Amino acid sequence: MVDCKVTARFAHTVMTSQALNHANYSQEIFFEVELPKTGFITNFSMEIDGQVYAGEVKEKEKAKKQYEKAVSSGQTAGLVKVSGRKMEKFSVSVNIAAKSNVTFVLTYEELLQRKLGQYEILIRVKPKSTVQKFQIVANIYEPQGISFVDTHATFLSNELLPLVEKTVTDKKAHISFSPTTEQQRKCPDCDETLIDGDFIITYDVKRVQTLGDIQIVNGYFVHFFAPPDLPRVPVNVVFVIDRSGSMSGRKMIQTREALLAILNDLHEDDYFALIQFDSTIDSWKESLTKATKENIADAMVYVKQIQDRGATNINDAVLRGVNMILNDKQAKRIPEQSIDMVILLTDGMPNSGEPQRIQENVRSAIEGSMSLFCLGFGNDVDYSFLDVMSKENKGMARRIYEASDATLQLQGFYEEVSSPLLSEVDLRYPDNAVDFLTTNHFDRFFNGSEIVVAGRLTDNQLDNFMVEVFACTGFVSDLNYNEMETAGENKENIYGSVSRLIMDLLVTKDHSITVTLKDSVKFVILLHKVWKNHPYHRDYLGFYTLDSHLFSSSVHGLLGQFYHGINYEVTDLRPGEVPEKPDATMYVKGHELNVTRGWQRDFRRDVKNGQNVPCWFIHRNGTGLIDGDVTDYIVSGLFKTV
Repeated sequence: MVDCKVTARFAHTVMTSQALNHANYSQEIFFEVELPKTGFITNFSMEIDGQVYAGEVKEKEKAKKQYEKAVSSGQTAGLVKVSGRKMEKFSVSVNIAAKSNVTFVLTYEELLQRKLGQYEILIRVKPKSTVQKFQIVANIYEPQGISFVDTHATFLSNELLPLVEKTVTDKKAHISFSPTTEQQRKCPDCDETLIDGDFIITYDVKRVQTLGDIQIVNGYFVHFFAPPDLPRVPVNVVFVIDRSGSMSGRKMIQTREALLAILNDLHEDDYFALIQFDSTIDSWKESLTKATKENIADAMVYVKQIQDRGATNINDAVLRGVNMILNDKQAKRIPEQSIDMVILLTDGMPNSGEPQRIQENVRSAIEGSMSLFCLGFGNDVDYSFLDVMSKENKGMARRIYEASDATLQLQGFYEEVSSPLLSEVDLRYPDNAVDFLTTNHFDRFFNGSEIVVAGRLTDNQLDNFMVEVFACTGFVSDLNYNEMETAGENKENIYGSVSRLIMDLLVTKDHSITVTLKDSVKFVILLHKVWKNHPYHRDYLGFYTLDSHLFSSSVHGLLGQFYHGINYEVTDLRPGEVPEKPDATMYVKGHELNVTRGWQRDFRRDVKNGQNVPCWFIHRNGTGLIDGDVTDYIVSGLFKTV
């Protein structure tokens, strides 16, 4: 039986198996299960003839030494070993007396990782023969709400598919699979089982425009950060492809197939380059190329002609890719507001230069300016060398297993890393409220993934929890979001934070507040006081942008439409109603408007006192100048959106 309970992405799985020794003599009985590499065993026990024997869980290295010692002395011990690309195998054996039975219970836990927009619960089942009481049960509870749940298995036939039961409500999901012994049989008169493979549950949670979900329990917090609807950042990517002799045959065929598929998925605002290497290095072009349909078609022709041949020169090949990006960036041939990456695909040891020297050369060349991702093809690759080199350069390494789906593995990896949304992400929490924190700086945040930070609180009675998120995007240099999070279900978004600041301004009668959305773009909100008993003016808020040059050209709204300036012409200067305020005619947006010259106080350079600047006042609430009608910008209340 497999019983899995998931609460807020944290999975607790219990695997129970019972075996009976039918023989008239004692014999060895094995218990083998596979669990995800990201999981960790928290408990193992055996019950033999009513007596429970609890196992002692140790770290892997210590456990391996103790296992060898226990086996040599005839004691019972279990060991975890690597088993394939996603799983590890736990195995243990025990001698059981004649006609006796044993019950094995293994418990493991896992923090589910979000990839490509979903979480995955992977349960591997290989009973080898039919099981009298076979059952898989999974219960999911997500406080944010569940957006979808899917279930499939590699062994599900048309007959077994209806046996998968799924019930989903707003925050809970229940999945079960309980085939009878007869339904498990591979054939009517045999004991072989159809149940052999992976039972997979995928799901995601509902997301709103906030700084994420914070769970606070028993003095600890977990912050899940995956903001939706962020714009994709253009990518400048150089593919560095190993064509050495060891890549011959199937590896090279699958590499070409994967590259063709990846090229076809490039976005038109991306730039890319292709470098192939053995003992020599060849480039498709000497600089990166925009991913237009025509350029993609030409690149595909080039990829189809890549052939395996000589030795391996990883050092010079990677440096060629790095320097290509740096040179293009300096010459402004590629967009400045984009993210740069080099993707290396190789299957062997570097035989030109020591690994440590190569790592130093690459690190020195990149200097934190881009990401290096390394794909190691096959079992003979020096994976630790690639792993270190990637991590030193804001990237990651991935082993590509030699199998029929290697092309899909390559495509899947590129799909994960090809849509960066944020870089240099810092999640900050109040120093006086937190005394322990997991990693809170992340080089990249990719579309469909999630950042998780956990910590210990100094105050269990904490009602409010301030979170600040600093990050870079491709469109603005820095984002500085801050939000007051409340323990429990009450979460407010960035607009709520600004609203609270404005309310504080109104209540305390302070002169100004600054709302920071990035380091160099700040909004100053001023409370302008009007003298008492004025016939029509009232106290009002002034909203001033201190720096707007890094805003996207798509910003809009009452203020946004003016961030990038407008074309206008003023003529026919003439006397107005007030001698010092002349009138004129303004031609703007296809309209002819009557405008009046006046003065306004500008607080961008001097927040306290401001300075007088000449300006033209538009009559009739800006009719003819603003987009739409003035009523489009009126809300029923200061903190309402409708």
